[in-house]
Amino acid sequence: MDKNSGYRTNVIGAGEVGVAFSVDMDKYVIHETNSLFWDTKGNDVLGATALPLYGAFVSEEKCQLFGNVSGKKVLEIGCGSGQSLQYHGERKASELWGMDLSENQIEKTRQYLTACGLSAKLICSPMEEECGIPEDYFDFVYSIYAIGWTTDLEGTFSRIASYLKKDGVFIFSWSHPIHKCVVAENDMLIFKKCYFDESWYSVSLDESTLTLSDRKLSTYVNALSKAGFVIEQMIEETEDEIMQSRDDNDDFAKKAKMLPVTFVIKARKL
Repeated sequence: MDKNSGYRTNVIGAGEVGVAFSVDMDKYVIHETNSLFWDTKGNDVLGATALPLYGAFVSEEKCQLFGNVSGKKVLEIGCGSGQSLQYHGERKASELWGMDLSENQIEKTRQYLTACGLSAKLICSPMEEECGIPEDYFDFVYSIYAIGWTTDLEGTFSRIASYLKKDGVFIFSWSHPIHKCVVAENDMLIFKKCYFDESWYSVSLDESTLTLSDRKLSTYVNALSKAGFVIEQMIEETEDEIMQSRDDNDDFAKKAKMLPVTFVIKARKL
């Protein structure tokens, strides 16, 4: 890809965002940029993805990756506005923990859970850094469309492994990398980006900026293996039941019929 610019599809997957500009990888600058984005415009621009949805066209109701969480300790990486923690709280998880890069998101989660009659231990921190989360403690660690914001995938997976009990489960979803390479134009799907390009880039959205990297599926798989996980299940199919609720003229839905737009991985700590 051109060092200065290129085409990227939306991180959440609801359309295209246009021109993106490659940037040097400085994790502190990236943290500052992305925390400001979520403190101000994040939810308004990208919306929120939360359980029972893992992302576009994939649901926990169909996949049943968690099973029974009653009496289980759960930690969410990138807790957003708290809806996924509410989902587990209503299913009688014994402890709810959440972490997020954004102070604003943490406060939204606290207010939302309080209104729902629930409480959680909430920590504001980049997911890559040590932040006081107990080790060998959780039955489940999960992340709904947040893990891709990390600046250190291997380090993040290693930390997540340390939080889990032996045989604990890690479940995460993110935008499928092949979706990030393909755009819909004139009723056709066209490759606009190299699948192997994992360079960092910034995109301006509604007078705000976010910074991301599009990683290959093999990058996620290899990082999980290195951190001591074994993959039990991977999902990238589009669910017909959700698809049928979309407008027949919806370009994004048409795209999702042809290729995966979301992937979900369930892994277990050895």
